[in-house]
Amino acid sequence: MIGPMEGHVGSGSSASIVHADLIGTALFVVSATLASVVFTSPLRLVGVVVALALFASGVFAFVWSYWTAVQRSRTDDIAVAQLYFLAGGSTDVRVKRLMNGALAVQAVVALTTAIARNTTDGRAGSTLAFGILVPMFGLGLNGLWCAKHGTFAQRERGTAPNSESVPVSDDEMEQNSTHG
Repeated sequence: MIGPMEGHVGSGSSASIVHADLIGTALFVVSATLASVVFTSPLRLVGVVVALALFASGVFAFVWSYWTAVQRSRTDDIAVAQLYFLAGGSTDVRVKRLMNGALAVQAVVALTTAIARNTTDGRAGSTLAFGILVPMFGLGLNGLWCAKHGTFAQRERGTAPNSESVPVSDDEMEQNSTHG
């Protein structure tokens, strides 16, 4: 069975990462907006729980993406901007638009809800500040998607990572093969 987005963002794990990003972003937008507008204790608690859960998931995805990218960097030339901001043609345009769009929405909603609450009635909305952590979710999932499914230039054998002129001998390459 084909899901509604699979024709647009790939299938399997590729689509799952994009879907998770979009669902997490929507959940954050709803919880943060409700918490900032209604500002009752139960809704503030929900907002904090959602923000912290997304942050924790983002940290996990970030570490996983970093590990995966390090493994790929033996054969692929990967830049940080490509990995976490989907820059440089490493990502399908539709995926890049969706995932960077979700990251932008996370950042804007986090800042807007944290600032808006403090300017409406003068009461501190400190629980809404947890939303500032949420863009880590978007960065982590961007990195995970790109590390697993991105396309990168192949590294030439015998050169150091991200270097065009530093030769590396085969012995030096082989001595590092046991490190993972």
